[in-house]
Amino acid sequence: MNESIYIKRQNALKSVLSEKGLDGILITNLTNIRYICGFTGSAASCLVTPEGQYFLSDGRYIEQSKEQVKGFDRFLDMSSHLHQVKKNNLNPNGLKLAFEGSHMSYSKYEDMIKLFPKTKWESSSMILEDLAAVKDKYELDCIRTAVEVTDVVYEEILYMLKPGYTEKQVANKMVSKYREYAEGEAYSPIVATGPNGALPHAIPTDREFKKGDFIVIDAAAKYGGYHADMTRTPVVGESSEKHKEIYGIVKEAQQRGCDSAKSGVPCKDVDSATRDYISEMGYGEFYTHGTGHGLGLEIHTSPRFSPQSDQILEKNNVMTIEPGIYLAGWGGVRIEDDVIIGDTGCEILNKTTKDLVVVN
Repeated sequence: MNESIYIKRQNALKSVLSEKGLDGILITNLTNIRYICGFTGSAASCLVTPEGQYFLSDGRYIEQSKEQVKGFDRFLDMSSHLHQVKKNNLNPNGLKLAFEGSHMSYSKYEDMIKLFPKTKWESSSMILEDLAAVKDKYELDCIRTAVEVTDVVYEEILYMLKPGYTEKQVANKMVSKYREYAEGEAYSPIVATGPNGALPHAIPTDREFKKGDFIVIDAAAKYGGYHADMTRTPVVGESSEKHKEIYGIVKEAQQRGCDSAKSGVPCKDVDSATRDYISEMGYGEFYTHGTGHGLGLEIHTSPRFSPQSDQILEKNNVMTIEPGIYLAGWGGVRIEDDVIIGDTGCEILNKTTKDLVVVN
């Protein structure tokens, strides 16, 4: 990826730190490290101070970090990252530094305090996450590609949604196709037929599809590190009036969520747009999760659509909108799209139909 993208992100981070009265930050969350410098390995820290920007890892990543890390001086040896900072005098006394309190173990925190007693450490939350919530063009392009692959793979497994095939077989086929067409699966697919569909995060089983089953299929691709996320709920063989009723309610709720999502709108209002309608139709108690979440280098990022959220949508947030109804012993329906937030509305990325599909 172009180095200028990372430099822009690093400058934005320093601006936020300055606004908060902080001299710098110790970054230990690997997703945030990837976002700020490009490193994709499994062990690293980054330190930003007024004097410089330092990437810390070990000898396994000498070549990888040389290729990937943008905008940071690299330090790699066998000692701990904090000891590398101490040994190389990268943290002058008297600085006020943020650290990612929600991503640090207590033992590492104790080491940090012991090694740098003259640093004023301030636990931070969501500094990098909030920056990453607003996507740049490169990120949007990656997500668009991931969604395109997700749509294609869904169409390619429809022939399997009939008696004789199982949840596991469909899930495994989708994973193999995501790995063939893109970087791989964004998360472990959910393929839940009949009563299993009443479990919002069901794990695929050996249950065969049966006539009259709803099949909740929540599966997506990943591209360039960025996640798509889609759910569709077809029915096998024939649809009863109950199928049509439940599906119709969820579809209308999902559309209301899409219609309400735009820059400046409180996240809880988008949640209410879906939840209030499902409640009005008598199924509120069977809608048991938030309406959606941000997408990015992780499958669940900031912001979130929930009744408790105090966040406000911004232009180029990428969000899921995914209401559902789950009836124990019978099944469930969830419909989910990925959307880019704009000033006057949202762009729905998924092209797979949201009409009730009967598969034979």
